Amino acid sequence: MSPPTSITLINEELHVETALATDDTEDVPVNKKTSFNGRLNQYFHTSKNIPNPSIQDTLFKRKSESESNDQFSNDNDSNSKRRKKATSTTVLNLPQRITRSRSASSSPASFASPSPSPATEPSTPGRSRARRQPSSRKSTPTSSPVSLLRDTIPANLTLLLVGVNPGIMTGATGYVYAHPSNLYWKLLHWSGITAIRHPPSDTYRLPELYNIGNTNIVERPTRDASMLSKAEMDAGVPILEEKVAKQQPEAVCLVGKSIWEAVWRARKGRAIRKEEFRYGWQDESENMGRSEDWDGAPVFVATTTSGLAAGMSMAEKQAVWNELGKWVNSRRQAKKNTPSM
Repeated sequence: MSPPTSITLINEELHVETALATDDTEDVPVNKKTSFNGRLNQYFHTSKNIPNPSIQDTLFKRKSESESNDQFSNDNDSNSKRRKKATSTTVLNLPQRITRSRSASSSPASFASPSPSPATEPSTPGRSRARRQPSSRKSTPTSSPVSLLRDTIPANLTLLLVGVNPGIMTGATGYVYAHPSNLYWKLLHWSGITAIRHPPSDTYRLPELYNIGNTNIVERPTRDASMLSKAEMDAGVPILEEKVAKQQPEAVCLVGKSIWEAVWRARKGRAIRKEEFRYGWQDESENMGRSEDWDGAPVFVATTTSGLAAGMSMAEKQAVWNELGKWVNSRRQAKKNTPSM
């Protein structure tokens, strides 16, 4: 059974009085009159021979402990902040990955050395665009002012082959139709004009081996013939006529439709019409290099050998060149059958 409320209030008063007083003799409450003759002993316990501190001392001690705990907590907080700051500084000092666009504060120059050189200019705030490194890849030039190619036009050739102009590789090497994609050397062999498929380096051996030579209507090298103007092509026609008249080959082969179109414009003052053009042998009136004592060389218009031209199939090109090859072989056979004087 729990004690009544009045007993509880008295109990609280006795607890205060007992805390302020000292009991050196017995483990019982001091005021027996208000404690019902000591019957409430069972609810209290007082240590013997141990003086109780005063309330003021207890409060002072608790205050001191609270202040020391607060100071310790503040020290821990400051230490934690220092550690976080040091960690963030370490993270910031790590080398950052360079991107195309970055702020000046994170530029690589700030991580190069702890003491920057006096000559180093301070970076300006804001975003700066990364410079592109120049590409090491070399682009193919569209034209070249220098050509190492030389004409091979000795007198009395069986066939003079006339190209448009040297390509970049031809001008650099000095060999006709030097680019691997060009069909010139293949078509010469397939048509029977040459016994084997010669490499471009045999350019200057062709007159000796087969009595055929090479020249061009324009000397300036370009990546392809479409880079030449009509005026430049037309200006080369009279020069070609002079070469033919001087060396007097038996026949002239124009390697490409555009060459014959330039010759037509130079002679007639107008462009050739579609119905007027044809591959193969042209009329005798169109002979090149005509003079008072010479009727000129017959003209054969062959297809272009450029790998960039896709207007005709390989079979169509080869058919045109085969016609020329038959004529060349017939002329060789005729010379063999003719006794030397």
